[in-house]
Amino acid sequence: YYWETATPGLDETARFNASSTGAAAEDDYRNEPNHFGWIVEIDPFNAKSTPVKRSMLGRFAHEGIVFAPAVEGEPLVAYSGDDSRFEYIYKFVSAKPYYKATASGDLLNEGTLYVAHFNDDGTGRWLPLDIENSEFQAKASEAGVEFHSQADVLLNTRLAADVMGATKMDRPEWGAVHPTTKEVYFSLTNNTRRTEVQTNAVNPRAENAYGHIVRWSEDNQQSAESFHWDIFLMGGEAGTRTPNAEGDDLTLTADNQFACPDGLWFDHRGTLWIQTDMSGELLSQGGFGNNGMYAANPESGELKRFLVGPVDCEITGVVTTPDGKTMFVNVQHPGDRLAPGKFSSSWPAGNGARPRSATVIITREDGGVVGA
Repeated sequence: YYWETATPGLDETARFNASSTGAAAEDDYRNEPNHFGWIVEIDPFNAKSTPVKRSMLGRFAHEGIVFAPAVEGEPLVAYSGDDSRFEYIYKFVSAKPYYKATASGDLLNEGTLYVAHFNDDGTGRWLPLDIENSEFQAKASEAGVEFHSQADVLLNTRLAADVMGATKMDRPEWGAVHPTTKEVYFSLTNNTRRTEVQTNAVNPRAENAYGHIVRWSEDNQQSAESFHWDIFLMGGEAGTRTPNAEGDDLTLTADNQFACPDGLWFDHRGTLWIQTDMSGELLSQGGFGNNGMYAANPESGELKRFLVGPVDCEITGVVTTPDGKTMFVNVQHPGDRLAPGKFSSSWPAGNGARPRSATVIITREDGGVVGA
């Protein structure tokens, strides 16, 4: 982006030049990239609060973080995906147990960060990224990689995951935890760079332009170090069938075909809301149309298209009021592709106005629960 070339000499822009220009690291900004890729917690109810960096969650391209339902007296568990091709899914387990009366964000300051390994037989392991762990030490030594401290491991989370032999995924982005079964669902948006020899059971498609959704159940409790997984839904054109699916509901039709799943969220009834983030050639081609949002029944696999966004937008983020009667859905960067002389959309104002991101509020005409 050439940010480092703007107004030379000002720290605000010079810090984007990560070259080693000085005699030592203190003399330049060679370590500036290490400031990016963290989860930072803010308090939206206190404008004077100071944001807190939760370093134990690791440094990588976090698409977000999703928490398993907190259980009194058990560790707090959180999941995060690294939004890049051939990157990983992570889980954090707090060292201290959760108690509602005293819980705070400080539970995220101590614990173990794990990375997922998916076996082809439908089982999986959470591999610890812990410098004190004997397995981690052995794997690092075998790979010829030296970590000097746990801080070094967290700064180089991707490298640590490489060392442990985690499963390289097709752009893991959002996750969601079922409110009653505690199953975890994760969207794998796409990966057109995966070759046939790089496929495996959990990433079964070469040149994966359409993406898919994987789910797993932790063994015994949410903080377990092993799990069982399957593929919940394969994205694609009408006729695409999810491997090992039972029944016809998981075969896509012209009415519910989709590509590039991204945002995931469970409502209180256990409906899984799926949002798509197609770009480039997939947008507005064939039967996909614009990006949209779908409602899925995790038990039957039934999938229905719920809404379609404006031209060249991404649908991202959804929540309802506690009674489920009002839904909020975010529409991001409509008109993203600039046509010659104009944007490709003028949503929401219309009439050629500059397009803007916005939040849509949805209610039923009969005042009932949205999606019921």
